[in-house]
Amino acid sequence: MGDNRNIILAIVISAAILIPYQIFVLGPMNERQQAARLAEQSTAVQTEMTDLAASSNAAAADAAAPAEEQRIAIVSEAVTGSLSLTGTRIDELRLQRYDTEVDDESPVEFLHRRDGPNAFYAQDGWQALGAGPTDAPGFNASWTLVSGNQLTPETPVVLEYRGNDGLVFRRTISLDDDYMFTFADEIENTSGQTASLSRFARVRRDGEPPAPWSPFFILHEGPIGVVGTNILDEKYRSMNPGDETARSGTGGWMGITDKYWMAAVIPDQSMEFEGSMRLIARQGDDTFQSGYVTQPVELAPGATLSTTARIFAGAKRVDLLQAYEENLGISRFDMAVDWGMFWFLTRPYFWLLHTLSGFLGGIGFAILAVTVLVKILFFPLANRAYVSMAKMKNLQPKMQEIREKYADDKQKQQQETIALYQREKVNPLAGCLPILFQIPVFYALYKTLFVTLEMRHEPFPGWVQDLAAPDPTNVWNLFGLLPYDPSGVWLIGGALAIGAWPILMGITMWAQQSLNPPPPDKMQARIFAFLPIVFTFVLAQFAVGLVIYWAWNNFLSVVQQYVIMRRQGVETQLDKLIKSLRNRGGEAS
Repeated sequence: MGDNRNIILAIVISAAILIPYQIFVLGPMNERQQAARLAEQSTAVQTEMTDLAASSNAAAADAAAPAEEQRIAIVSEAVTGSLSLTGTRIDELRLQRYDTEVDDESPVEFLHRRDGPNAFYAQDGWQALGAGPTDAPGFNASWTLVSGNQLTPETPVVLEYRGNDGLVFRRTISLDDDYMFTFADEIENTSGQTASLSRFARVRRDGEPPAPWSPFFILHEGPIGVVGTNILDEKYRSMNPGDETARSGTGGWMGITDKYWMAAVIPDQSMEFEGSMRLIARQGDDTFQSGYVTQPVELAPGATLSTTARIFAGAKRVDLLQAYEENLGISRFDMAVDWGMFWFLTRPYFWLLHTLSGFLGGIGFAILAVTVLVKILFFPLANRAYVSMAKMKNLQPKMQEIREKYADDKQKQQQETIALYQREKVNPLAGCLPILFQIPVFYALYKTLFVTLEMRHEPFPGWVQDLAAPDPTNVWNLFGLLPYDPSGVWLIGGALAIGAWPILMGITMWAQQSLNPPPPDKMQARIFAFLPIVFTFVLAQFAVGLVIYWAWNNFLSVVQQYVIMRRQGVETQLDKLIKSLRNRGGEAS
């Protein structure tokens, strides 16, 4: 039974090492290498196309160039940029509240103009159907500025489009204090025929996000949306040219999301619409598009129609998304955050972390507090597990006697061992419980650190400036004392990035392991002794917030387990070390 227990533990722990290492380290590494190869190929193609374009007729190029677009400046504490009156495109936007990097205070460059590199924009328009008037402002329509010369939270702008067959569109664009643009339209039909009108909007992006973007399997980046009860999502790399995903329903939104930012078009939540997403193949970068088309509305001669749509372009802050969902009635808007299939773990964990951080002064302290709360919650179960492990350690001499006495009879050996467990009321598998407790908490914390904006650039006392990034220190340059960065070494540089917190985690793991009963098999004992080193290297690549949690959890477990073992009369490795030091001190005196 003891051997079986150790084999099970060895399998579980080996899987716990190998699977995350494959998923979180080797997998992304291979994807980054593939992305680099694709980028090189794309660069070569673009260079060739540029050379061909440069050799073309300059006069023809000038003739084909579009006229200068009239633009309106966008200015607020949250965003700066501009929108084009051609198609009312929001295609230049910077997020003022977020720095590009920890050590780079320039604002995040989010949306980009259609005629420039990395084009990324959102826009809203109309189409007219049927036999009535048909001149409606599509995606390339030129609107006329009626009032306002700058879009701010205090000053909306008013635009107008007059069709040549009797339709008049008046659009008021306003901006709140964050990232929501409201497009309030009033349409008047001055013709003598009934008009059939449909509103449509889209978010478009040329190519994948620029470097340092890298695909990651547990994170959704790409077209996303909600249509009625349906959630639509396609990752950039999972889409093929010409493929289209479409659903119809009432209530929802369509957009394109990155890890922390999103641009989304939001129809009137009372109107039925068809949401769709597709990849448009063309020369140069492929174009990703996500958008909607509403069901046609009849507008009689002389009648007017008022309707409101919105465009969100900014940071996916959870409380902000939830406020929009509640106050504006936007269906399931906080699903823009990739909570994952285990959302029932991730959402409560995020809420608890976020709530405690407000009281404790930071996410890092909230992680420590949540770990203590989880320890308290599972204290009875963990306590029984540690008591059982203490008894197991006390039984080691008797178990050794049984193995020696029945060395040639494995069946009798197992029977006597089981009988010993029953007499002493010991459960040999109880030691697995502390590991099982950590799995859902580990996943919820990992997902929360990885996908939520609130964790980005969150500091922790000491050298950590971003809990969502790996530990920035490195043992191989004495944690920054030596003037070189070994992580840049070709091929093995990533494996050399061992920071101070991963080392502390490995030490606490070794301390906890030393309190457990040693496996009877020598090979298993060697494997178990090597695990803290393996975990140190593996977890060094993870977000440091996760490593801090693991080290703190190990420390609390060591204290709890040590107290229980002392009460059970078990001499631990720490006791032996203290006794050895005392003996040396006595001999020296």
